[in-house]
Amino acid sequence: MSLAHLSTKTLLLIIATGVILTATTAGVLTVNKAIPSTGTISTINVEVYSDSACSQPLASINWGTLSPGATVTKTVYIKNTGNAQITLSMTTNNWNPTNANGPITIFWDKEGSTLAAGQSTAAVITLRVSSSISGITSFSCNIVITGAS
Repeated sequence: MSLAHLSTKTLLLIIATGVILTATTAGVLTVNKAIPSTGTISTINVEVYSDSACSQPLASINWGTLSPGATVTKTVYIKNTGNAQITLSMTTNNWNPTNANGPITIFWDKEGSTLAAGQSTAAVITLRVSSSISGITSFSCNIVITGAS
């Protein structure tokens, strides 16, 4: 079938229909899954606060509702409560479900940093959700921040 005999109006209608069908198909192929989440913070030789004055202790982080591929950051404040310089580290444990550890990662910008006695510093904790995560609808874990002398 030759397109030469079709009117401009008909050609525009065919093109518009193709664009609409393409957009509709792309919309159908895009799927988002929200993941409710939470996190508990444990500390060793340090305290964690939600404010820079270090007056509001922080016991947990609510990461909010997350979608695959999401990256969320939270700023917290770490204070050395001991009487000697410490080196900071962070780990996670007690993942629920256990298979969330991997598709969901938590890390920070203070790994290996030192903190003098009584000193505090802002730290950015980042949670990243894999874009290919599946089968996880909610999760929880502990974030353990340690100050070793």
